Amino acid sequence: MAPRKGPSNRMKKQGIPEPLDESLVTRKRKDAPAAAVEERGKKRRTAKEAPRKDAVINGSKGKSKGKPVKKLAPPPVSDDEISDNEADAIDDPDIMEDPLDGVNVTGLDALGSASDSDEADDDEFGESGSDVVDSDTEVRKAGLWSDDEDEDDIEEKLTAANIEGLSRKLDMQKAIEEAEAQAEMEEAALQTNIAERPKVLEDEQDEDGRPISTFAAQDLQLLRTRLTDTVRVLDDFKNLAEEGRSRAEYRAQMLKDICAYYGYSEFLADKLMNLFPAREAFAFFEANETPRPIVIRTNTLRTHRRELAQTLINRGVQLEPIGKWSKVGLQIFESQVPLGATPEYLAGHYILQAASSFLPVMALAPQEHERVLDMAAAPGGKTTHIAALMKNTGCIFANDANKSRAKGLIGNIHRLGCKNTIVCNYSALEFPKVMGGFDRVLLDAPCSGTGVIAKDASVKTNKTEADFMKLPHLQKQLILAAIDSVDHHSKTGGYLVYSTCSVTVEENEQVVQYALNKRPNIKLVETGLTFGKEGFTKIGGRIFHPSMKMTRRYYPHAYNVDGFFVAKFKKIGITPPNAIGANGPSTNGKVDATQQEEYVDKTPIVDEDEQEESDFGGWDEEEDQKYMERAQRNVLRRKGRDPKAVLDNPHKKAKQGQNGAEKTDLKTDAQASGERVQKAKKADVAAQGAKVNGGSGKSSGAESRPRKGNGGREEKVR
Repeated sequence: MAPRKGPSNRMKKQGIPEPLDESLVTRKRKDAPAAAVEERGKKRRTAKEAPRKDAVINGSKGKSKGKPVKKLAPPPVSDDEISDNEADAIDDPDIMEDPLDGVNVTGLDALGSASDSDEADDDEFGESGSDVVDSDTEVRKAGLWSDDEDEDDIEEKLTAANIEGLSRKLDMQKAIEEAEAQAEMEEAALQTNIAERPKVLEDEQDEDGRPISTFAAQDLQLLRTRLTDTVRVLDDFKNLAEEGRSRAEYRAQMLKDICAYYGYSEFLADKLMNLFPAREAFAFFEANETPRPIVIRTNTLRTHRRELAQTLINRGVQLEPIGKWSKVGLQIFESQVPLGATPEYLAGHYILQAASSFLPVMALAPQEHERVLDMAAAPGGKTTHIAALMKNTGCIFANDANKSRAKGLIGNIHRLGCKNTIVCNYSALEFPKVMGGFDRVLLDAPCSGTGVIAKDASVKTNKTEADFMKLPHLQKQLILAAIDSVDHHSKTGGYLVYSTCSVTVEENEQVVQYALNKRPNIKLVETGLTFGKEGFTKIGGRIFHPSMKMTRRYYPHAYNVDGFFVAKFKKIGITPPNAIGANGPSTNGKVDATQQEEYVDKTPIVDEDEQEESDFGGWDEEEDQKYMERAQRNVLRRKGRDPKAVLDNPHKKAKQGQNGAEKTDLKTDAQASGERVQKAKKADVAAQGAKVNGGSGKSSGAESRPRKGNGGREEKVR
């Protein structure tokens, strides 16, 4: 072959490639004209010859090698493989075979604009290149930008040429979506702050005049929404209430929704709503649906809290201290073992006890070597806590009126190792008659249980108005008996703690106020507890003593403990002589003739026949007074009273009535009239006796004459 004259095409310097039309890059190989494929193998003799297809794709204006590349037409590829095939075409050495001097040609460098591509076509072909453009336009119209394909398919067919534009478009769409989401969240967050008046009350009424609900009762989500709207209106009634609507209407609507949503009886829900503002009442009802945390109390008679916590952690128990206010409580979050059957539980290292049950014992603060009474001790959580604080010294009387519950009390006392406790089974009302003179008394009175609804949901419906009359009556009797059992002469004590697991005013503040009224020898003192809300001094038109703020209230929504009430009394003096027991009326510590016990004639009523056969006359009360006073002193000592305060003055001789009340010989109008009645009765009895004995018509030879004998008693002899 003759050598070629002139400079070789390989030695020519290739300039900067012209930009290529983006439409040409996305053209499918299977849609390319057949002529272009056949001409790829021909040598390029003149500048007018058609260039290879790959040269057009790569955007190169230089000439290819002299040797033809014998290559079959590539098989048709799918749309998903376009990008891969293009990358292969760029990296293929047969296609990119012309070396460039000082220019690194890459796939992105080979891409150009549409205008430059058109100029390249004009230079290479000597024509306008309309065939190629028309073919590509047909491809666009037929497939890529056809109306039959959606936007997602178009985005999939876009390649590296328009990545930047696609990225900007996606960023813009994402920014729009985020802005819309943010606006929606802000709108939802401002729902509670908008000034528009929510539509809460119902206008439609049935035939009986009752409002017709706008949605079904079982639609709890809508019911809760209306409940929250009602609470919001009651919080800002001036701005959010509907025109012409009263606060009572909104409150009635809230009461009805609470009964339907939480399942309370209308009576109990109304009583509990009266204790709080609208929002706090809603929080209280919501907290009652969540159980309180599981709490255990460390028995310091057997172990320490740190040792117990480490042992339980090793058994797979997740726990932490209950709070700074307690040194023995542990809160349990999760346990791999049953807490009521661990070796530590059986050994008496701890007891399952609610956190609120710690509070009365902490307020009582028993000291070592004291004499303490727990009037309602079962099942023994508070009793064993007292024993632990006293370090098994002194003496504890654990009383419970229910004999079956006392069995569990005995079991816990033995398990926890309490050695200073005596279990007894008396009625708490009669306990002052059994014994008295205690340094401290704890009365955890039986109550309605409105503070432990989370434990016992039956309280929601089974409490009636009669229960809130009977229970406070019993609690008032118990607190008087507890006061009479306290020794005011105690050097270290003289305290009484009254507590209930209820939040109602009838069982708490009213009972405390009753005790203050009936026993002027007591006063309220600080409980010593570091947290808790103050008791009510006025609520619902009722006004209590200002010292009622020393009592403490506990709510589940405020402290995450059961609802509880704690009050602490200090006995400062003896019980007044005219103050009676728990079962009788009280004189409020004042001597009033209208409140004195009326005189009762104790003379037995007998028939005339019985009087004829009777050989005994009346009693000589003056002679028997010393025996009565001696017995009276013994009774007062058993009750914990000071007999000297009653019987020290010989001019004031106390007289016992049937109910144990003392009477003095003060010359009041009522007592003077009573003495006159008594003398008249005695005269009548004497006259009847003389008539029977003297007018019987029997002559025995000796007149009957009275004579004294047998301790001063008069006997009639014939």
